[in-house]
Amino acid sequence: MLNIADLGQFVIDGNEPGIIENVNLLVEAKADPIAIINEGLLSGMNVVGEKFKAGDMFVPEVLMAARAMNAGMDIVKPLIADKDMPSLGTIVIGTVKGDLHDIGKNLVVMMLESAGFKVIDLGIDAKVEQFVAAVKEHNADIVGMSAMLTTTMTYMQEVIKACQDEGLTVQYLVGGAPLSPAYSEKLGAIYAADASGAVDTAKALTA
Repeated sequence: MLNIADLGQFVIDGNEPGIIENVNLLVEAKADPIAIINEGLLSGMNVVGEKFKAGDMFVPEVLMAARAMNAGMDIVKPLIADKDMPSLGTIVIGTVKGDLHDIGKNLVVMMLESAGFKVIDLGIDAKVEQFVAAVKEHNADIVGMSAMLTTTMTYMQEVIKACQDEGLTVQYLVGGAPLSPAYSEKLGAIYAADASGAVDTAKALTA
């Protein structure tokens, strides 16, 4: 049987069957579930994140790696109480109302989860009320919003205003093709150009 640390390579290779087989073997051998996550699955995904940032891995490979990691997580998570799960913070994220693009947002979700964040994914076409309700329910630290259309990016302002009107103290992280750092600053949000940037920014916001 392989060592927990060796799981990382299966993640990097996007080897989902290998992850499933070996995580199950480790669980049967009574390995520590938290160690399987931190020293195996997440350590591998951290390498993927660095390779992606450096341009040594591309979106399809990252998605395969994330799928492999999540397959392992699905096996281990039921063995852990929520309070035992290490977390850097909670992020509510969604593609805003009127926008149906989700590839970039999904990649950001996977990278945030692999970095150790709890992510509440509202999916596409997410409305103000959904963001507000999710922030309240999960006591979120950050609201993440994605838009790929100039016609939908203005909706971000409505989400931020609604959260402020409710007295919610959260930080705002935004991204998408039509956005810029200057526009994001005007919203009162922080701009992330890509998934790696979103993770780095989220870590800085919750440090």
